Amino acid sequence: MTRRPNGSVDAEPRDVQLAASGNTEAFERLYRCHVGQVWSLARRLVGVTQADDATQDVFLQAWHKLPQFRGSGPFGAWLMALARNLMVTRMTRSEKTVELEAVWASGDPVAVASDPQSTLELDAALDRLPQRARQVLVLRHFAGCTHQEIARLLTIEVGTSKSQLHRARMLLRHELQPREVRDE
Repeated sequence: MTRRPNGSVDAEPRDVQLAASGNTEAFERLYRCHVGQVWSLARRLVGVTQADDATQDVFLQAWHKLPQFRGSGPFGAWLMALARNLMVTRMTRSEKTVELEAVWASGDPVAVASDPQSTLELDAALDRLPQRARQVLVLRHFAGCTHQEIARLLTIEVGTSKSQLHRARMLLRHELQPREVRDE
């Protein structure tokens, strides 16, 4: 067990050990701790209609693969990498369009939406982006993937990842401009 800065004991490493040996109660604690983050990623990558199923798949895979977890890094990072891989496979297999809830913000290409109307406008703009550009944008800005990770996950070159991200940003910026500016 490790101590957090506030002095509380972090039981996650112990829960990981117990869950890896088949303790379902320990795995349930890990699930409760991480389900929100996994579901949020699923919602953004595979869409709200598939988020529950994708989240369930991630935790089912985690249960089966937990004995392989080496503990060289945080469990949460391992789980999110597993989640990204499973969801990219799901996206590629189904060619599902990506849904995002984000707002184009100057300086930061994607920020979390606080205004429902902006979210709706962004969703509509994102629906018009090419699928690969959308995927790269989501993986980079919401899943926190590097270009090397994106290239591996989508089986593309690093340069392609970079160019698709740039293209997605430019197309999104254009789509989010007022209609009268776009039509000039």
